[in-house]
Amino acid sequence: MVRVQNAEASDVAAAAVWAKVLAIAVAGEVLVAAEVALYLCFRLSRPFYLATAAVLAVTVLTVLLLLLQCTAGQAERMAARRALDDGEVLRLEYSFFRKVAGLPCKFSFEALAAATDDFQCVAGRGSSGTVFRGILDDGTQVAVKRIDRGAGAEHADREFKAEVSAIAGAQHVNLARLIGFCLGSPRFLVYEYMEHGSLDGWIFPCADDRHQRRCLPWARRYQVAVDVAKALAYLHHDCRAKVLHLDVKPENILLDDGFRGILSDFGLAKQAEKEQSRVLTTVRGTVGYLAPEWLLDAGITEKSDVYSYGMVLLEMVAGRRCLRKEEDGGWSYLPKIAVEMAREGRVMEVVDERLVTGCVDQAEEAAVRRAVHVALWCAQEKAGARPSMARVVDMLEGRGVGEVEAPPPSVTIMVDLLELDGNDTRGGGRQSGSAALSSMLTKDDSFALSYLSGR
Repeated sequence: MVRVQNAEASDVAAAAVWAKVLAIAVAGEVLVAAEVALYLCFRLSRPFYLATAAVLAVTVLTVLLLLLQCTAGQAERMAARRALDDGEVLRLEYSFFRKVAGLPCKFSFEALAAATDDFQCVAGRGSSGTVFRGILDDGTQVAVKRIDRGAGAEHADREFKAEVSAIAGAQHVNLARLIGFCLGSPRFLVYEYMEHGSLDGWIFPCADDRHQRRCLPWARRYQVAVDVAKALAYLHHDCRAKVLHLDVKPENILLDDGFRGILSDFGLAKQAEKEQSRVLTTVRGTVGYLAPEWLLDAGITEKSDVYSYGMVLLEMVAGRRCLRKEEDGGWSYLPKIAVEMAREGRVMEVVDERLVTGCVDQAEEAAVRRAVHVALWCAQEKAGARPSMARVVDMLEGRGVGEVEAPPPSVTIMVDLLELDGNDTRGGGRQSGSAALSSMLTKDDSFALSYLSGR
């Protein structure tokens, strides 16, 4: 298309040149005719006539050359201007198609500094970096994530590449959209900004008086659970390369303007081939959401995400952390409590007490029961017993599954490690969860010991 436009421009310029040449030729012929007429009418002397003719010829030739030179310069200027216009059009079209296609673009450090007011507005901090709120030139609100290098340059680069490769080509309504990036030191990722922040601020009680009323209603919690399940199902089953998120937790679930769930933060994500059964990695997710196979270094699969999702779903129902240290020094493990409540038919006692305000209708109680049962299926110790995320979506939406029954009781490794029942099977005495776990682990297993340190 650009070549055609340039050819048309050249034809127009050539036509203009020939038109001017023709005009000068006609003018020259008129002058020659005038000379001949003067000579015949006034019988001028031959020297005078030849001199006049020579002056006229030189004048005409000079004017012709000047016109040709000016025309050529004008044609060059027109071609250069058209080339600039074409380049600008191509740039705008390229930018438009990148935006429509959802492809991330490259930002300069200066552009991000201007958008974030020199990185003054901090929207949040995490283990991998700091997030700043900003506004681009076109008015788009963005969250600019700075990949901090506290754990080393190699770790920061690995996390940056993992996040870009995992999310750049993903197109799903419940996945955070990567708008762009900035290379350099440090590196930045630019995402859409979510006004309502992350899910943890809406399901867990907050000591901040300003956020005391930030309690997400049950219907919205259930919808967020479905949204996140769909996002994970897309990553596991519908991407060209299977994507394992590996850090599913409330802090990494954002809420958009309509309080729909948006899965974000792919710094620990791994890509795997469709036929690849397990992925070995030394990178650990967040304590409290790690599947047993991760603790045992048995390799991870998409079922590891399913386990983490089950933990998050239980937390959304109960409004508390799955792993919580109590005032007496012991540990409270929500999946064990939920299993006992489900077995005794007291599922509603698991629900966040802030949501239980008087009478609960049967439909809502059925939804709570379904959510708890789905969460317990996801949190099974054996990966093979956990459903796929596509199956989880079907169960939550009630498509072709009927009522979801509670899974059979099973003793998990976390119950054994934490000794939640307080019984010391090795010495006959009573131990706290910390002492029981410490006595079962070697001193070299620093990661397992850190499990008791909370988040």
